[in-house]
Amino acid sequence: MLSQYLFLVALGMKLGLAPFHFWVPEVTQGIPIKSGLILLTWQKLAPISIMYQLSPYLNKNMMITMALMSILLGGWGGLNQMQTRKIMAYSSIAHMGWMSAIVTYNPPMMMLNLFIYIALTMTMFLALNYLSAKSTSTLSMA
Repeated sequence: MLSQYLFLVALGMKLGLAPFHFWVPEVTQGIPIKSGLILLTWQKLAPISIMYQLSPYLNKNMMITMALMSILLGGWGGLNQMQTRKIMAYSSIAHMGWMSAIVTYNPPMMMLNLFIYIALTMTMFLALNYLSAKSTSTLSMA
């Protein structure tokens, strides 16, 4: 039981799930945009694969609690942002929450969600890189 909690805490930190999400927006904003792309996509593949494989053994109540907190905090956190990378970081927090909720009930569906998330995130980051948009005001002028 304790090992499940410790594992979920470590997984939550690595994926940026709430309440362990505080580092994601600041780090994403402070690194180059291509590194942000890697941080929000490639870096999540290994922990999500582990979560997928161990999903039958994880504490469902804690998973759903972390998932709902991530969905809500990711959505609310991104509402008032003007910097595009922070918006993407909060979007990532919310998406990781959705994936955590989905893996609890239907693990194969989470893999579909993961591929869609990676495709959309890559598209958005590459567009932001092409436009050199750092905030929503410069994005609207591009």
